[in-house]
Amino acid sequence: MNISSFFLFLVFLVGLGEGQNGCDELRCGGRGPAIRFPFRLNSQPDHCGYPGFNLSCTDTKKTVLQLPTFVKFFVKKIDYKSQVIEVHDPDHCFPRQLRELNLSSSPFLFKQQEQRDFSLFNCSSTETQTDYAIPCLSGPSHEVRAFYSDDDINGLPIASCEKMYTLRSIPSTFTSELWRGHLVFPKEIADDKVLHLNWSRPVCRDCEVKGMGCRLKNNSNESETECFPTFPKHTKGRILSKLKIPGIILGSFLLVLVVFTIYRVYSYDKAEKENQAKIKLFLEDYKNFKPTRYSYADIKRITNQFAEKLGEGAYGTVFKGKLSNEIYVAVKMILNSTAKENGEEFINEVGTMGRIHHVNVVRLVGFCADGFRRALVYEFLPNYSLDKFISSADTKNHFLGWNKLQDIAIGIAKGIDYLHEGCDQQILHFDIKPHNVLLDENFNPKISDFGLAKLCSKDKSAVSMTTARGTMGYIAPEVFSRNFGNVSYKSDVYSFGILLLEVVGGKKNVDITMENTSQVYFPEWIYNFLEQKEDLRVLIEDDEDAKIAKKLAIVGLWCIQWHPVDRPSMKVVIQMLEGGHELTMPPNPFAATTATRMKLDRELNVISEQE
Repeated sequence: MNISSFFLFLVFLVGLGEGQNGCDELRCGGRGPAIRFPFRLNSQPDHCGYPGFNLSCTDTKKTVLQLPTFVKFFVKKIDYKSQVIEVHDPDHCFPRQLRELNLSSSPFLFKQQEQRDFSLFNCSSTETQTDYAIPCLSGPSHEVRAFYSDDDINGLPIASCEKMYTLRSIPSTFTSELWRGHLVFPKEIADDKVLHLNWSRPVCRDCEVKGMGCRLKNNSNESETECFPTFPKHTKGRILSKLKIPGIILGSFLLVLVVFTIYRVYSYDKAEKENQAKIKLFLEDYKNFKPTRYSYADIKRITNQFAEKLGEGAYGTVFKGKLSNEIYVAVKMILNSTAKENGEEFINEVGTMGRIHHVNVVRLVGFCADGFRRALVYEFLPNYSLDKFISSADTKNHFLGWNKLQDIAIGIAKGIDYLHEGCDQQILHFDIKPHNVLLDENFNPKISDFGLAKLCSKDKSAVSMTTARGTMGYIAPEVFSRNFGNVSYKSDVYSFGILLLEVVGGKKNVDITMENTSQVYFPEWIYNFLEQKEDLRVLIEDDEDAKIAKKLAIVGLWCIQWHPVDRPSMKVVIQMLEGGHELTMPPNPFAATTATRMKLDRELNVISEQE
């Protein structure tokens, strides 16, 4: 069976096919009442009806309702909307049947509200028939008479009568019509007399009014019911025919979905195996380096079962750990969402940091590559990241002072310069931002997070990239588009410039998007402020602090020139920061309007792979 046929089969099973599991509407005869839920014929499965609503058919095609105490009535009509069933006595003698009837154990009740008790008497005198006679119980030598049980016995013609039994809680209108009518037309009236019974549960009248079927809910503990659509038999074939094409379409879609899912699982497994092999080969070559390799059990012990969380980023979660009573570490658990990317990120970080030994770069203590579980273990820096201490000069909370901020800026610049010039291969970080600058106990800066780093030869002036990398707001224009120049170490210079302007302004860099175009672009605001010959003393009272802030701002503006060729190298940046002479203002990097920059951001071309 193909998937489309299976779908049609499922549709058939839920009720759009021939009935619902053998619960078709039936009749005992061509003119008999329709039998459907809550009634069922005793030949149908139990779930087709509600308890106590069983019907059967006689040999003469009469519909029979069996009530408790073996009382049987013929069913004349079933009104499903008003929930009333009309029955008549097969022997045309309701008083005899009513004597045995007990509705307390059945789901049915008398429809009439007014009910009374009746006493029946066997009277030997038949000389004069009375209005109280019941012909079907009377004979040639006796007459059975019925009286309301609460009538005054003195006024009743019962002098020659003996009490037989009492009929209790009988609808008064029904009984008076029944036996009083026999005096005139006993046979005809008896054939036409009906008893109306109604039921309160289950409630299917709402379904009937809507033209829908009613059935028991699946897995219902209290025999609850629900409505469902029904179709005449002559339309079911056409419905199934119309469902065939959608069934084929849906079946094809499900088939494609299954194949795609299997392919993705296979591809992921294959990529992970290749990634494991690549990491294994890398780690074999890495044996001679100093970082220690830990097992996953070691990582859990070091972090005390990951008890203290320090932070969370795009590539993993960082926990505080302890190697000894005096040595604390930060453990970054690499996320396992995408095998290929995580493997590359892991190799990038371990491979890059294994080559680095600098006072302004975080030291890699060790790593874990235990199956799918990967972790990086760094030295722990108690003052966390720089972004916690960037605030306005007039805000005392977490403000480090302008001299310390200048020292931090110089330290970061020296760390980046070491990455660009101090290693055997040039290392481009591609994610310089305050969050990735950690501070030790003396607030000395250390660059961290080398997951996006890229190694390249020092003799190359440009590096090839397949996709942009970094954090929005800090990414250089050329990383997005070759229209601004080639990607090189100058891209880190741009990110460092944005960091400096944030240090000066005490606020996060505002990303220009359609949602916040009403906000002032912060670096441009600083440039306009300095271009108007203001020296920031409007914002900073102390003259020396104002000079430091102005120096940091001018260096930052030099670093964020739109074209890489106009930006200084990090070595020149260090000279500018450490020098005491007045710096010249750079060209205006914001000559284009904000709208133009936004348009460029949306239309940037992705740099193609060249390696």
